[in-house]
Amino acid sequence: MAKWLLIDGFNLAYRCFFAIPELTRADGFPTNALHGWVKSIWKLEDQEKPAGTFVFFDLGGSQDRLALHPEYKAHREEMPEALEKQLPYVKRLTQAMGLGMIEQNGVESDDLLASQAVALARAGEDVLVVSSDKDFAQIIGERIAVLLPPPTANPKLGWRHLDAAGVQEKFGVPPTQIADYLALVGDTSDNIRGIDGVGPKTAAKWLQAHGSLEGVMQHALELEPARFREVVAASGDLLRRNLRLTTLNLALPVLPPEAARPKLTELYALLEELEMRSSLAEARRRYEQPELF
Repeated sequence: MAKWLLIDGFNLAYRCFFAIPELTRADGFPTNALHGWVKSIWKLEDQEKPAGTFVFFDLGGSQDRLALHPEYKAHREEMPEALEKQLPYVKRLTQAMGLGMIEQNGVESDDLLASQAVALARAGEDVLVVSSDKDFAQIIGERIAVLLPPPTANPKLGWRHLDAAGVQEKFGVPPTQIADYLALVGDTSDNIRGIDGVGPKTAAKWLQAHGSLEGVMQHALELEPARFREVVAASGDLLRRNLRLTTLNLALPVLPPEAARPKLTELYALLEELEMRSSLAEARRRYEQPELF
């Protein structure tokens, strides 16, 4: 049995970009996200000591979800230009550091990550999903937990494990009901409209009473508050579509759990090119004197 880190790549890259003040190379090329990326990976590996790490990136979105809902994620702002410039280097650094990198055109990275996590867990491995995306709460179980980043308001809390009990406390429902919960309340980050006026407490109460989204719809005319009865009864198509959007696809191809080795010559050259001198010095210590870490 081993532990694996599965990193939501864009989620962490955005965090690194906004968490660190603007940094540039001498020629003005932005490097703030790259500094944060390297240090975050090392921090996570030192803290968790995984057997290996996979990083997942989007390459154009989910064709299945877009076919269901053409406006899926349509309102998201464009990636900041400074971050977009750094992404190719994020990926090159990822591979040079010996991390597996997974991306596939037309398939959402959340589904790729979730499929890999569930496959590893079924094989008896332990998995930590590195992301602040609440969608991953639905795959949390005995062998899968989510590693949440430090909150912006209180960074001293550090990275925190979210397990099944934590999901129940946070959302009022267990992991098995998270997709149903999101179908009811909606998900503004993905441009999924739920039932207007239904908030987290109401959705959790209905699911506690009726077990699933289908159960809630079957008992629509018994729901409290009563003002939602007719609305829910008339919203079956919307809610079933929402559930298909919020449910992660766990049937995608996965990679064998094999840890890659760092490509030190390439890594050192990249860090030198990017003028990341302190990271270069740490990389030499870290990979040439691993007993120090």
